[in-house]
Amino acid sequence: MSDRCLSSTIGCERVETVPERALGERLLKKVNKAAHEYDLIGDGDRIVVAVSGGGDGLSLLQLLQKRQRSVPEKVDLVAVHVYDDAGPDERFHKDLETWFQASGVEYAFEPLEVPADEPRPLSCFRCAWHRRKALFLTADRLNCNKVAFGHHADDVAETALLNLFYSGRLESMEPRVEFFGGKITVIRPLVYVPKEELTRFAQASGFPSPPPRCPNSLTSRRARMQAILQELERDHPGARSNLLRALRRAKKMEPG
Repeated sequence: MSDRCLSSTIGCERVETVPERALGERLLKKVNKAAHEYDLIGDGDRIVVAVSGGGDGLSLLQLLQKRQRSVPEKVDLVAVHVYDDAGPDERFHKDLETWFQASGVEYAFEPLEVPADEPRPLSCFRCAWHRRKALFLTADRLNCNKVAFGHHADDVAETALLNLFYSGRLESMEPRVEFFGGKITVIRPLVYVPKEELTRFAQASGFPSPPPRCPNSLTSRRARMQAILQELERDHPGARSNLLRALRRAKKMEPG
């Protein structure tokens, strides 16, 4: 738990630590690289930043705020946390709200609305689908044209392995995808940031302690791909980078 603002009065100002600032500058260069190469952020954008509760979303929010202060473009950020249909975790909700207020960002808490007749427990796919729907609806309601997710380089590599092993396709999540005829664009500014660097940044930033992890996160197909990727990287350093490089090459070779 951070000793800066999380338990103090509403409206206090966050103070950035030296390690956080140094690592943040390094990660911001990678965010700017992705933003430039894939045209992720433009003047006048109003962006929903998905904050699930872990360090990835909060790190993305903080890095985008740093970028917001250093570029001439006018960009608005709205942090959005989608909580389970069982209700929000009260302790985490309070800590996260205090963090948002201390950061000076516009924010919203939205419920995960699941039809009563949908089978429980939700599969990982259906849970992600409903959460994305909630984010899209919130973006539309708040007049936001983009939704930013905190998917990092390891997520991209793991998704590539999932598609390769289970679907026979060498492809992964895209840095930029348009939906609804371009009305809303999903962006992933952290695609060049490795998980290990993002974890260190989150630790240095002292984010609120996240709510309990979903039990499915330990047994899902993605968890298996994560273990495989970690083993590959341990035995063959650079394996993740090689996989990501192969993805980019395959994308360039696609017709049209």
